[in-house]
Amino acid sequence: MSRRIELALKRGYVALAALAVLLGLAAPLAAADKTARDVTELLFSARPEAPADLSNLDLSYLDLAGLDFKGANLSDADLYGSDLTGARLRGANLSFTRLDRALLISADFAGANLEGVRMLRPTVFSDMRFNHAEAPRFQGARMVGIRVQARMDGADFTEADLTEADFSPFEDRAGEGTITTVPRNELTSANFTRAKMVRANLRRAIMRFATLRDADLTNADLSEVDLTQADLTGADVTGADFSRADLARVDLSAVKGLDKAKGLDTAVNVSSALR
Repeated sequence: MSRRIELALKRGYVALAALAVLLGLAAPLAAADKTARDVTELLFSARPEAPADLSNLDLSYLDLAGLDFKGANLSDADLYGSDLTGARLRGANLSFTRLDRALLISADFAGANLEGVRMLRPTVFSDMRFNHAEAPRFQGARMVGIRVQARMDGADFTEADLTEADFSPFEDRAGEGTITTVPRNELTSANFTRAKMVRANLRRAIMRFATLRDADLTNADLSEVDLTQADLTGADVTGADFSRADLARVDLSAVKGLDKAKGLDTAVNVSSALR
């Protein structure tokens, strides 16, 4: 076959494909495995001894706002872009679920299993005022190994298990073509009281005014974290890395394991910290 004929055939295939799209003949995008109505009916009939099983399902882009999931099993489900505004997910199993781009305004994840969850660029606030009252709640949740890239100012992580949680930037430079375009997680005024954050990666996070009272930060990566006026009273920072972290006006006098922390010699604004 000559090169000229081959090129002509290729152009013909492209033209036919374009025509198919225009005529609506192209294959439709894959739909979710269930509709919002299906999910609502399953949850309505669920009982405490027999929670709804929504595991391994594609539930992307569904409007699930305000639903009470009654401890449902959502493990390995895909909730990409779904609306979970005001949803009650207390005690639900969301292990290894995908929550990228989901709407999490005022969602309640208290006591839920969020191990291995991926949560990239969810919508957490209804407008640019970033009302902390709209932040999701994670009190007592199991969040081992979770991967987060979000703005969650005022979120409540009290007594959550954030062992090896990853709040580091998703890309070294914002806007490199991936799902996220923000350079760092924002956790201003978030509450991590008594949270277990062993080996958590918080590199470059903004944690101004965050509460970390009695948190276990053993071997955590706090490099380049902005901890301006954060409350670290009673926190255990044994082995934690503070390289280039901002410790402006942080009271370190009641912090445990400070003598075994790393990188304090390169931290900034140490002179204004209380020790």
